[in-house]
Amino acid sequence: MTFCLGIKTKHGIVGLSDTRITSGNETTTSKKVYVVNKNKHTFFVMTSGLRSVRDKAITYFTEVIEQQDDKFNKLYKTVNELGNQIKRVAKEDKEYLENSGLDFNLHAIIGGQLQDDAEPMLYLLYPQGNWIEIKSGTPFVIIGNTGFGNPVLRRSITYDESLEFAMKSAFLAFDATRISANDVDFPIDTVTLENHGFYIKEHRFEQNELIHISEFWNSRLKNAVSELPADVLNQAFQANEYPIDEH
Repeated sequence: MTFCLGIKTKHGIVGLSDTRITSGNETTTSKKVYVVNKNKHTFFVMTSGLRSVRDKAITYFTEVIEQQDDKFNKLYKTVNELGNQIKRVAKEDKEYLENSGLDFNLHAIIGGQLQDDAEPMLYLLYPQGNWIEIKSGTPFVIIGNTGFGNPVLRRSITYDESLEFAMKSAFLAFDATRISANDVDFPIDTVTLENHGFYIKEHRFEQNELIHISEFWNSRLKNAVSELPADVLNQAFQANEYPIDEH
């Protein structure tokens, strides 16, 4: 499984991805973020799904980027091209994969800003090659293991937040997933893009660098539960006086 997250605020975009590929007796990791940085032309791609499909689609996509990238002036055109390469892989492999009991399930988060984009853009691309734009109403998207990180983000993230606040929330969403699922783990890769900065900054974090944040958050949560103004819940320990049904 995978955890990949993109957050868009009025200040830019933050992304975070785990690196876990397999778990169990043999644990392997691999980078799940593909980044392009050029003059007034920058974007990243994060993927979730069958590794062989991801690698093939990204290989095809990289070849197109090397040959045609300068022709794309808006990010949605880049997203369309990645969708074309995913559909190409589907034509080649989907039938054989499904006959073997494997799902063709590649999803991608694409964020960035090209020269004619008015602001950084964020998209979710589906295995069918179609996409949606992530906007201010719900300014984040998760692919892979989505269930555990959503509550943190829905309680914390709005479009008006700073990139620093968004990164903190992104980490807490990842951490909630990490402690709840054994197939998501460190190290993590982050990407940040400021409005009109046209340069994505990448960073990798190991667990020993961030474990103190996890411990701080766990302690604060426990204290918050103890301090809840929830005296009304003590009624749960009192017997209700219901009429006795003699029939």
